[in-house]
Amino acid sequence: MELFANLAHGFAVALSPINLLMCLIGALVGTLVGVLPGIGTIATVAMLLPITFGLPPVGALIMLAGIYYGAQYGGSTTSILVNIPGEATSVVTALDGHQMARQGRAGPALAIAAIGSFFAGCVATVLIAVLGAPLTKLALAFGPAEYFSLMVLGLIFAVVLAKGSVLKAIAMIVFGLLLSMVGSDIETGASRMAFNIPELADGLGFATVAMGVFGFAEIIRNLDAGAGMSRDLVQQKITGLMPTRKDLMDSAPAIVRGTILGSILGILPGGGAVIASFAAYTLEKKIAKDPSRFGRGAIEGVASPESANNAAAQTSFIPLLTLGIPPNAVMALMVGAMTIHGIVPGPQVMVKQPDLVWGMIASMWIGNLMLIIINLPLVGIWVRLLRVPYRLMFPSIVIFCAIGIYSVNNAPVDVVLAGAFGLVGYWLIKHDFEPAPLLLGMVLGPLMEENLRRALLISRGDWSVFLSRPLSAVLLAIAAGLLVLAVLPTLRAKRDEVFVESEG
Repeated sequence: MELFANLAHGFAVALSPINLLMCLIGALVGTLVGVLPGIGTIATVAMLLPITFGLPPVGALIMLAGIYYGAQYGGSTTSILVNIPGEATSVVTALDGHQMARQGRAGPALAIAAIGSFFAGCVATVLIAVLGAPLTKLALAFGPAEYFSLMVLGLIFAVVLAKGSVLKAIAMIVFGLLLSMVGSDIETGASRMAFNIPELADGLGFATVAMGVFGFAEIIRNLDAGAGMSRDLVQQKITGLMPTRKDLMDSAPAIVRGTILGSILGILPGGGAVIASFAAYTLEKKIAKDPSRFGRGAIEGVASPESANNAAAQTSFIPLLTLGIPPNAVMALMVGAMTIHGIVPGPQVMVKQPDLVWGMIASMWIGNLMLIIINLPLVGIWVRLLRVPYRLMFPSIVIFCAIGIYSVNNAPVDVVLAGAFGLVGYWLIKHDFEPAPLLLGMVLGPLMEENLRRALLISRGDWSVFLSRPLSAVLLAIAAGLLVLAVLPTLRAKRDEVFVESEG
């Protein structure tokens, strides 16, 4: 009964006019971001972080959440119509979705993508509501040692699930942890790694690094790749939007499987929507009676990944809201947004800020409903938007980024630093380093350091405290086991196969 009371409270918060407006703006901006290639969810959320200063905390987070799951919807539209994935999560959707469009079945492909996304979103929202309170009670049993071990486990998950080299993923996390230490010591206030530069005395701004590594780096990468991209768009009018009964029968089991897989992968730290969509596609291909249909317009190849990426996008809020641990880069930005508003992420949030948590959960259901209403009628508009050349789009994105970063502290040096991190981010992308673990390391760094010091203070400098406390020892053992497995050659080959096979 408590669950229903909480949900009723959540809907009362989410249905207030300002929060409904924020939800609609988030859903619209998210869809736009998903549709337009070369912007990306992380870059957009990073750009909009400064704007949330002037908004009420609940409305700000509802809007940012809407952008995240809205982008998963939008990415499928361009993948299906023009074979240009607007989002990394939609790369897999393009394989069969675009083939369906070429066979004149763009309507059913778009409809199934929207239906799958809506179903997955609703299931994931229920999961968040059901798991939220029990996980929060569990989290309240955590002491500093357990929190430190949990964060170590989160970072190891990010390594295991990162694409490419394990060593490079570890290097990115270490780099992120080092960046988090720039500024002053959290206990003594002594300056460290600031090199007597006054602007670095307070440390590196999270928004500055995120904007540089994702926003500016993405712009440089797109310009380098000649992101004018082929614009031979689907010119014909899209007709026959409703899928047939056979389409629905074929895609229903795939939607359910994708939703379950995505929900699980979304909760895991370091997982998220990209891995969920690749894994769902690989699973469908493995269990299909005729795998050769995939890549030639199999409707399951659209239904499953689209359900998986939406489910994962929403269940990734579970560790954020209950444990205060961001499982992926976008959730790390959400931690940044919560901190901006003076909210300390963690198990206390559900108790101290019920309006925020339950309002956000209820807004996701409303947002999913808005998205299915927004997406199907507006397909024609999104296609027209794609005709805007990237060379006209990127200057306005750069100006917007620069204004956003400047407005955080009114400090011109922040814009320069973001530009410098843009070059760093571009170099990392070019050398196959994945920047997301860096952001995770930077967000968790101060929390890890604080809990490490607190645990050692309580135990009077006895390092065995991390192994003598059962829960902490179990978490560290799982982390060590995962790291060993990630380095084993057979598992590494399997891990890379999920990405390679789906891209092939």
